[in-house]
Amino acid sequence: MTQTRRDTSPTDRREILDKERHAEIVKLFKEQTQVERLAAARHGIWEAAVIYMAFSITDILLIADVAKTVILSRFLITVIGLLLIEGFFYLKVRSETFDITCALALVLSYFAWLYPASMTSQTDNFRYYMVFGSLFMMSANLFFGFNIKLSIVTSSCVLGLFFWSLSSLSVADNAYITAFGTFYVSCFMFTSYVSLRLNRERFQVYLNALEAKEQNREATERGKALLRLSNTDYLTGVDNRRAIDQRLRDSWNEWQNGSAGFAAILVDVDFFKKYNDFYGHQAGDHCLVLVANALKNALIPFNASLGRYGGEEFIVVAPLVNREDVTRLAEIIRKTVEDMALAHDQRKDGLSIVTVSVGAAFTREQLDARLEKLITEADRALYSAKANGRNCVRIFDPADPLTGDDNEHIAALLRVAISNNLISLVYQPILNVETGEIDAAEALMRLKLLDGSHVSPAVFIPIAERTGSILDIGLWSIRQACHDILVSDAAPTVSVNVSPIQLKIKGFAARVAEILAETGVEGHRRAFEITEGINMDRQSVVLSCLKDLEAMGIRIWLDDFGTGFAGLSWLRLFNFDTVKIDRSFLLNVETERGGALLKDIISLVRNRGHKILVEGIEMEEQLKLMQQLKIDYVQGYYLGHPSPLDSFKSRLLA
Repeated sequence: MTQTRRDTSPTDRREILDKERHAEIVKLFKEQTQVERLAAARHGIWEAAVIYMAFSITDILLIADVAKTVILSRFLITVIGLLLIEGFFYLKVRSETFDITCALALVLSYFAWLYPASMTSQTDNFRYYMVFGSLFMMSANLFFGFNIKLSIVTSSCVLGLFFWSLSSLSVADNAYITAFGTFYVSCFMFTSYVSLRLNRERFQVYLNALEAKEQNREATERGKALLRLSNTDYLTGVDNRRAIDQRLRDSWNEWQNGSAGFAAILVDVDFFKKYNDFYGHQAGDHCLVLVANALKNALIPFNASLGRYGGEEFIVVAPLVNREDVTRLAEIIRKTVEDMALAHDQRKDGLSIVTVSVGAAFTREQLDARLEKLITEADRALYSAKANGRNCVRIFDPADPLTGDDNEHIAALLRVAISNNLISLVYQPILNVETGEIDAAEALMRLKLLDGSHVSPAVFIPIAERTGSILDIGLWSIRQACHDILVSDAAPTVSVNVSPIQLKIKGFAARVAEILAETGVEGHRRAFEITEGINMDRQSVVLSCLKDLEAMGIRIWLDDFGTGFAGLSWLRLFNFDTVKIDRSFLLNVETERGGALLKDIISLVRNRGHKILVEGIEMEEQLKLMQQLKIDYVQGYYLGHPSPLDSFKSRLLA
């Protein structure tokens, strides 16, 4: 067969394929319509039997002399036919066998009436009575679902019996034979044609139904696929934030309605930013995929759901109701990742593999029972795990003050920091290397507790971003820096660090414009420093906001360049005024390799057309090196520590 196909033309091959496909569909049609065709044939034969016996009345009226014999013949063939048909039906024979049996019963019924009826002496009556024999032909073609071949064979048998019977009628003249013969032949041709059309229509209806069913199946599959896609994390294949939030709500509602409780377990990959910085973005993605797959397999026995909650953060929703079970599962999660032994050489805590910190909380009876509070408790437990050395498990305990890890207190303090004068700004000078003048000041936020002790920005800034407090204190710092530095002309320019959280908020640029108008400050005297710690490719909202700020004249600086995985993406997608090279590139600058690396970074930025600011100048030798390299701006402890406004102004006047 294969060789034959090779020897034929493309057109012939298409025809062969079409015929094979058609044959397969016909076979499928016969297979899938077995039951309905059996039921239709059974129903048809019973109706035909009733009508067949009803004609006994005309037997009595037209051929009374042989009526008893004819009626007996009708009765016997009807009983035998029905018994045979019912037996086949309950034996579940194929519809083809059933149809042949019905066709035989139809022909035999005609013969069982025709033969004894032809013995009548009432010849004239019988001659006209024979016209009703055409009903058998019509039944074969119209009232049963026979295929076209069986229909024609059956009606041909009826037609043949009719002509055979004419030979037994000695009184049948040529006119009678011509008239009735033509009538029977016409019935045969007409009903055969109609049968052909009906068969084609039944097949076409089947094809349409099959196509509709296939389209519905495809639509259903597409819908399921889209639903899976909308609920699946694009990278790891586990539930995304939307899907896992829904699982959390469903589990919470079930618990509220009396079902068993559950645990929310947050899993954070330790030092993932360092991993990304060193191994690269693709390796970081691969690491997350491996971690997700390992956790997914480990959670199967627990009937738990796994979702990606953020960049390197996962969440597990598990039907657990006591502390011991939650602790056991959390430890399994931690150990599963540890046992993977994925290399992580950039850690400085004595380990050289990828690990996770795990924080968990579980449902319990309490006065203020809310799903959001449960997640907050798990988050607090996670921060406690990270604060206690990472690669460990912490379960939220309301009776243990250490679980809160002071973060909750700082979050509450940030909400009233502005009104209670707990937030303030310090300023660090930025030197123009060419002129030796202070060209700008960087404004840095500071927070103090109610007892007067200070909180490190490394602690309170992430909390402010996580809780949303960064929005209010960020706008406050922009306004305050304008008043402190620009309104009083303490420096030509002031820069403020702006969080990506702020840039994503609708209306942020408009609020900044209001502050500039309120303080009477020109936009070009402001600079906003943006960290490169987020992936610019997926931050169209951030880019749009940056362009709005740039349109006001505000200068956009890229902070800490070289420490994150997204630096080149930032440079590719936005034309920064100034790029700040991180202080880490000055560490080993005196070595050949360290010096070459710094020069490469400077060349890369300079070739892009950006101004360069180098941070971390702590010695005179470093300042001289910056002068040799023709750097635009520098800042660092050698030039001045971050200090309150009065100290900053005093230094400028000194």
